[in-house]
Amino acid sequence: MRYPQGGGLTAERRVFRERIRMEAAGMFAAGQDNAQVAKLLRVSVRSVQRWRRSWQRGGDTALRSRGSAARPKLGQAQVVALEEELAKGPVAHGWGDQTWTLARIKTLIGRRFHKTMTLSSIARMLHRNGFSHQVPARRALERDEERVSGWVKDTWPQVEAPRRRSGPTSSSRTKPASR
Repeated sequence: MRYPQGGGLTAERRVFRERIRMEAAGMFAAGQDNAQVAKLLRVSVRSVQRWRRSWQRGGDTALRSRGSAARPKLGQAQVVALEEELAKGPVAHGWGDQTWTLARIKTLIGRRFHKTMTLSSIARMLHRNGFSHQVPARRALERDEERVSGWVKDTWPQVEAPRRRSGPTSSSRTKPASR
């Protein structure tokens, strides 16, 4: 079964489904037909037919789970090497500023490991390994806390758009005066 937006089965759900298939294998050995097995296990007859064909070809081992369908593109050693490369910074890899973007990381993975990954899979992999976006490791040395707090108090209220007053309004475009 496929899931939208890259989802999949959890390990517990995979174990549950494997247990159902193993129960079906026992019923196949006992001589029960597909409709009976489907009714007892509360699954579709088509699934039981598919399981029976696999069972006839390879026995119980053919019905065992083979793990997650979405294997990671980068192994653990490669992820560690990627973390080391990211720690060097973008300038060390030829970019002009100190900003890592997913597109730059994709390019780095292609150069270093000769693998292609989508931007969303890179984001998920980085998140799984403890990275987060927009979180600097340290504050800039040039940061002046007094000027920052002054800007927030004095400049920001002028920049921020004024809030609309609550009152009777009209959704009509022909009556702009009623807004």
